[in-house]
Amino acid sequence: MSKHRIFRSRNAKVSFMLERRTLWVCLILFVLCIAAMIISTGTGSQFVSPLHVIKALFGDAPPMEQVIVMQLRLPRIIIAVLIGAALAVAGAILQGVIRNPLASPDVIGITEGASLGAVLFIFIFTGTVSIHWMPLFAILGAFFITGLLYVLAWKNGVSPLRLVLIGIGVSAAIKSISYMLIISGPLQLADRSLTFMAGSIYGMSWDKDVMTLLPWVAVLLPLTWLQARNVNIQALGDDVASSTGAQVQKQRLILIGLSVALAGAAISIGGAIAFIGLMAPHMARRLVGPNFGSVLPVSAMIGAILLLVADLVARTAFLPRDVPAGVFTAAIGAPFFLYLLYRNRNRF
Repeated sequence: MSKHRIFRSRNAKVSFMLERRTLWVCLILFVLCIAAMIISTGTGSQFVSPLHVIKALFGDAPPMEQVIVMQLRLPRIIIAVLIGAALAVAGAILQGVIRNPLASPDVIGITEGASLGAVLFIFIFTGTVSIHWMPLFAILGAFFITGLLYVLAWKNGVSPLRLVLIGIGVSAAIKSISYMLIISGPLQLADRSLTFMAGSIYGMSWDKDVMTLLPWVAVLLPLTWLQARNVNIQALGDDVASSTGAQVQKQRLILIGLSVALAGAAISIGGAIAFIGLMAPHMARRLVGPNFGSVLPVSAMIGAILLLVADLVARTAFLPRDVPAGVFTAAIGAPFFLYLLYRNRNRF
């Protein structure tokens, strides 16, 4: 029996191949993700059993539980899934294109660029412009910083190593600008901005948050999967990729653009949640190997589960306090980053 399953459109213009092992891994992770969503939705200051959570989804629960599940908790759970998946896929693309295991949106400055765009929106347009425009400002901030990185790293093309090194420096500079704005601004806006910089999905709603982020993720995630073949080519290195006839710089620009758009949209809603984009792709490769056609969907589901668990711990470990989920992703991700740095010490 073949180890692969081939999917092809009727006109054969779109096709991709998945290992059967990947399909099983995706199925298992999907079940785990659904279970995590149900458990997380029911867990809090007032516990709702998994059975009643499912009943609430079909409108068959008592009124109080219906409100808790559908209005207070489920939007937050959906946002956690969307943000975790978006950040994980953004990180997977960057690691493939830059060919560096330490690459992720928060390491090379994309997160800080999106955060700066969102902080500027909070300080300039709060109360005058609809909050639905904040993702656009965050994405523009991320693209601006990425463009700056490209300009600074360009030398007969963009070297992946040079992009990472310059990105780390630019990231530190942009973060200092964001904090300077926060310190110099009004106290109320500063408090909101600091929560955003920590990475929190507290107080999510259907119309303001879920319906703002969902279109971005629903469009960009399939587009990235269609680009998986190009990520595989980029991962071979510039010389080998050029020998296959690939337009290396053009593909790299498109892929980084997709990564920036995904990260910017996610950060605009959830704030600067760190290390999801670093951890999830590594876990995915351990499960399904290096083929990005498999890595991208598995990374998305792992990222969703990671943020679901982090948020569950964040809002239940210190009741009645609701700790930002970004605190827990950083607590897990920082040691993971040091482990990767130690494991790859001979490459740097």
